[in-house]
Amino acid sequence: MQQTVLDLFQQYPQLAIAISLAVSILIAILGVIPSVFVTAANIAFFGFWNGTLISFLGEALGAAVSFVLYRKGFKKGSRRQLDKHPKVRRLVEAEGREAFTLILALRLIPFVPSGLVTFVAAIGKVTLGTFVLASSIGKAPALLLEAYSVYQVTRFGWQGKLILAAAAVFLLYQLWKKKR
Repeated sequence: MQQTVLDLFQQYPQLAIAISLAVSILIAILGVIPSVFVTAANIAFFGFWNGTLISFLGEALGAAVSFVLYRKGFKKGSRRQLDKHPKVRRLVEAEGREAFTLILALRLIPFVPSGLVTFVAAIGKVTLGTFVLASSIGKAPALLLEAYSVYQVTRFGWQGKLILAAAAVFLLYQLWKKKR
């Protein structure tokens, strides 16, 4: 996927930023596809800092567009379903400072799906402005960590990538063995 995006950037360099932002928005709307390949393409094409900035803008725009679309399309029916889940109800009912704090905290936790946070906030009472601000601030540290990781992995030669792959396989084996 990264190579496809990178090929588009190279074919249409004058539209590369717009393509990157559009792909990021699409990923955010879908809510289940990881954005790491866009970050990798951005860093490879624009350099570390510019690529990271473009990735950040794409994620912020994607979250805002998703929020608006989710709010328009899912608010009524979904809210009734989520009322059955008390932990989710807190974010659905949150407003103002509480909503800001909850969204910020959820964005800082790396294992909470971004699409889920956007969806629950969109069907709740939080305003678009509060959501965008909290979401953007919360995404910044995770995106910097992602960008740095992508940058370091792409700077490896094939030997470094082989070592990284072997370490990943070893860790997965250890987890599997522990669960068994």
